[in-house]
Amino acid sequence: MQETREKSALIAMSGGVDSSVAAHLMLEAGYRCEGAFMELHGSADLTDAAALAAQMGIPFMVLRYAPAFREQVIEKFIRVYESGGTPNPCIDCNRQMKFGKMLQAAAEKGLQYVVTGHYARIEYDEVSGRYLLKKALHAEKDQSYVLYMLTQQQLAHIQFPLGSMEKREVRAIAERLGFANAGKQESQDICFVPDGDYCAFMESYTGKSYPPGDFLDLEGRTIGRHRGAVRYTLGQRKGLNLAMGTPVYVCGKSMAENTVTVGPESALFTKTVFAEDVNWIPFEAPGGPLQVTAKTRYRQKEQRALVYPLEGRRMRLEFEEPQRAVTIGQAVVLYSGDTVVGGGTITGTE
Repeated sequence: MQETREKSALIAMSGGVDSSVAAHLMLEAGYRCEGAFMELHGSADLTDAAALAAQMGIPFMVLRYAPAFREQVIEKFIRVYESGGTPNPCIDCNRQMKFGKMLQAAAEKGLQYVVTGHYARIEYDEVSGRYLLKKALHAEKDQSYVLYMLTQQQLAHIQFPLGSMEKREVRAIAERLGFANAGKQESQDICFVPDGDYCAFMESYTGKSYPPGDFLDLEGRTIGRHRGAVRYTLGQRKGLNLAMGTPVYVCGKSMAENTVTVGPESALFTKTVFAEDVNWIPFEAPGGPLQVTAKTRYRQKEQRALVYPLEGRRMRLEFEEPQRAVTIGQAVVLYSGDTVVGGGTITGTE
């Protein structure tokens, strides 16, 4: 990436309070900043982002990435669901858009860094000569789980100014500066499925319908009808509409047969997890088994595990305690204390 003498940064401005305060902090630190709004699937927040950039007196641009977003994020999202997994499109967006295409845009403009409002930290380790990704200081806002895929080249050109801050501090800064978005609420939904009905979105996007099929018990007996296997996720209990006399949960699916298998909660637990497309951060790869803590969902509490690196950027994890509803398509992220060791995409369990 092209270097310049002047400290400079491209700010990923979403129109939200976090990215706006991140921009202010970089200006305060003496960086020459430019703002950029990624137009991915709509521009509802573009006006807010542009107004805040103008208020701070920084140049502003719109990066129109909608075709790439459709191909690399939305269509993968659909493929994973149709194959029986549960995707994590925010990780794919970070990988392909925010820290892929936006880093390219920064380089083309001779800007040293891409800056976002993520709650995480980056440190340089003098001993290993590698950049480390660390959790935010305040655990309730930590977003390191969705950043595990960052490479050394990317980490060298990214800054997270909010990594040591609490959300209330960020809002207080926005209020003091008179930012119109100081009280703006965060979106908890997938940005291109704001109502949360991902199946309706998929049907509209693809023109397909996902037909009803059979509910099966663990012995393979038909016990009812479901509304389409793609609509159900591992561990789901609500919305099954099965009168079994005891609670049952989704334990598996066959997309080829369009069946959904249900059973008791005890059938959801596993200790062995496999993952692929693994990214290691503190080293190229561990030389052998490594003791870590790991989580298989964003909000999960970390669990102790032994990770075995495998050929072809794959790994196997052996958890000390059985884990509930580990889902293909989700990320498993590894930690050592507050440092992200790496992570990958879950491909199976035993």
